[in-house]
Amino acid sequence: MAVSMAAVPGSAYAAGKNGKGGAREGEVKAGRQDQNLNVQTKIQTTVEGSPKSAKTGSLTPANSNWDPPACWYEPAYSPKQIQATVKAIRQMKVFGVGDFVGGVFDTYFKEGRPYKNYNLDKQGEGQFWAAAINEKRKDDPEANSCDKLPFWVPTGDTPKEPLAVSPKILAEYAYDELPVPSTEITMAPEGTTKVNLPTWAWLDRAKFKKVSVTASIPGSGLSATTTAEPVSLSIDPGTEDAETYPASGECPIEDGKIGEPRAKGTPADTQPPCGVKYLRSSGDGSYNLQATLTWKISWTSTTGEGGDLPAGEFGADQQVAVEEIQSINR
Repeated sequence: MAVSMAAVPGSAYAAGKNGKGGAREGEVKAGRQDQNLNVQTKIQTTVEGSPKSAKTGSLTPANSNWDPPACWYEPAYSPKQIQATVKAIRQMKVFGVGDFVGGVFDTYFKEGRPYKNYNLDKQGEGQFWAAAINEKRKDDPEANSCDKLPFWVPTGDTPKEPLAVSPKILAEYAYDELPVPSTEITMAPEGTTKVNLPTWAWLDRAKFKKVSVTASIPGSGLSATTTAEPVSLSIDPGTEDAETYPASGECPIEDGKIGEPRAKGTPADTQPPCGVKYLRSSGDGSYNLQATLTWKISWTSTTGEGGDLPAGEFGADQQVAVEEIQSINR
């Protein structure tokens, strides 16, 4: 059985990206799922160094065994808000759900198992921390890991709960919010290239720079900044009948740039620092070249904690037509 609830009176503020979205100030966006009480996260994010590109996307961790957090616990309810929340649940009269669920929560928050009278005598001295689920990962099995009812945390205390929001969890959340530009490489020649002649590839320096996202919870003093920096470009020609430059297919960043534009007058058979040479025509079709940029990820926080997170990848496909070189017999 699952029940969703509208916002109920309180003083918390739920916000989404760039400090926008969520519940209006003075409300807690709450919901009940499988006998648990969760909230819409109050985490706010701001972006610095936003890419100069109309097309952006999210990074995929290069480490397939790692993902940003699916859920966590964060400061959510004052005693008065918990009282108001349970009251709102009791007003739900569909099939008697409100009275049943409200009774379960009253046992927990009101009748001493473990809290008495919603901790109203401790108003202003702490908050109930509740589960929040990452919207991007709400369907992941890990989203069910935060299955505890809201628990009391005095102001200034750090919960011993491993999934309690922390600078590192904020940094990992920010990872998921990094807007990186679409990996569209510039090629020369453009559009159609020739068999056995190198095609040069490079990235627009203006688009591919560092980008940072800061995630914070207002009023908590907790904040973390996650930064992505491009480090290398990987080229997959889309066919085995091709050679890449360098041979590994990975073009490193050098002097702040990846690849080199082909200068006018450069001989057609000159090998580029980054590019591809097709050995067979694509016929009436084209090859699906995939360019994937790898980003180095690091984080810092207001507590002095920081470090590295798994590298991220973001790629794009481009169609490349390859023609035979036409010769003229006299």
